[in-house]
Amino acid sequence: MDLDLQCQEFNALKWKELVASMNQHKTIRLDDCGLGISHCEDLSVLLTTNQELIELNLSNNELGDAGVDALCKGLLNPNCKLQKLWLRNCNLTKACCEKLRSVVSKSSLTELHLGDNHLGTSGGKALCQGLVDPNCQLESLQLQFCDLTKENIEALCSVLCVKSSLQMLNLSNNKLGDDAVKNLCQALVKGSSNLQSLQLESCEITRASCKDLSTFLSNTPSLRDLCIGDNSIGDAGLAILCQGVQNPNCKVEKLWLWECNITAAGCKQLATIIGTKETLKDMSLLGNPVKDQGAEFLCQGLKDPKTKLQSLWLRDCDLTAACCKSISAALSVNNVLKELQLGGNSIGDAGVIDICEGVRSPNCNLESLWLGQSSITEVCCDALAKLIVEKPSLRELDVSYSHIGDVGVLKLCEAVKNPNCNLKYLILYDTFWSSEANKEVKALEGLKPDFQVVT
Repeated sequence: MDLDLQCQEFNALKWKELVASMNQHKTIRLDDCGLGISHCEDLSVLLTTNQELIELNLSNNELGDAGVDALCKGLLNPNCKLQKLWLRNCNLTKACCEKLRSVVSKSSLTELHLGDNHLGTSGGKALCQGLVDPNCQLESLQLQFCDLTKENIEALCSVLCVKSSLQMLNLSNNKLGDDAVKNLCQALVKGSSNLQSLQLESCEITRASCKDLSTFLSNTPSLRDLCIGDNSIGDAGLAILCQGVQNPNCKVEKLWLWECNITAAGCKQLATIIGTKETLKDMSLLGNPVKDQGAEFLCQGLKDPKTKLQSLWLRDCDLTAACCKSISAALSVNNVLKELQLGGNSIGDAGVIDICEGVRSPNCNLESLWLGQSSITEVCCDALAKLIVEKPSLRELDVSYSHIGDVGVLKLCEAVKNPNCNLKYLILYDTFWSSEANKEVKALEGLKPDFQVVT
């Protein structure tokens, strides 16, 4: 049984009543609930009395170091069986890391979320001392936005060389640099890592890190997710990375390369990966200037009968209507792609009409189509309406930030009313229509309880 409360604040009486009821819950989420030290003291006691409690989420509360110190008393109690602890954005500093080190080394915790806290170099080092303890059971560690440096990676490498239990590591948004990432990859290979997910987004790495990342991919068959977005690896770095992805030992399923300065030349490499890497299911190229030529290359990969890619993000990639016939042709022969993100590109009405034609193909099984902020008007709404009615697999359609007006909105509403429509979400952020048209929009949710207009 779960207790899930977000963005609520409690007076003393209400909190007392809530605490009394917490002994029956296995999962407690109190995200952004105005909690402080006194609340942590009560929760610390709860940790010792509720041995069924396995997950506690206290993210986005101003707990501070003193609050976490109070919480640690309960976490270190032998009766505490907690496995997952979320302390993201709790105003923590290095001062609490010594106590957390003890928790990591002596408790039943398998998952610890500490992102968005100013732990700094010394705080990160203290945590590593806990990780190296033979009693540490931690499998997932989230340290994004924690002011870590390359010195922390040196300490972490010492752990990874001897401990292979860690399965998920998030170091995104820390100023690590190439040398640190090289050392990290080498330690992971040396320690026969069983890591399943590595996140290094916005870590100030370049193509210089890609050889070691490639070697890591080649030698870590357990890895499923690699996220290195917002790092300027460029086409040259991508080419090196792709060598590791193509290695038969690499079983990666998710490859996020958003804002990596990849162009059409890089997409030619990725087309081969999409077409031949049968484990690959999810790729993000958001924010890369791939342009129409890059999209043409990617479509070649999507047409390959061996592709298993299910999700492709091409948002904000400088695409125009010129590439949409190729995308349409790829969709008409591809039966595995489930999600296509094309928002933020100036494909216009003509581009959307072409894409709708491909999605309507019997071979296409697309479930989610994102076209927001694509310079579209009511002109393409006939094609969109036809798609909504004729495509039973389609569950989610985004046309946000568009200028479809009353005419377009009403056409979409009529399509949703059709009994053949299986759409669950119609997303219309910052899309404006009159009060009269709004009556039709509101009426839809009453007609179809499982359907939702998201505005």
